[in-house]
Amino acid sequence: MLGTDLLAAIALALAIEGALYALFPDTMKRFILRVADQPANALRTAGLVATALGVGLAWLVRG
Repeated sequence: MLGTDLLAAIALALAIEGALYALFPDTMKRFILRVADQPANALRTAGLVATALGVGLAWLVRG
């Protein structure tokens, strides 16, 4: 079950990201350039916060 849920989550993330690139290509290009200018520690912190929020939300939803 965990493997199936993980694959479903990855598939959903790919679908959402793909839709963003398809619908807003110029905005995504600008966003990537801004991200590339950020210091590694800022990206690491943002990634850890996003991970914690995602795990917490999944835990609440799957409860």
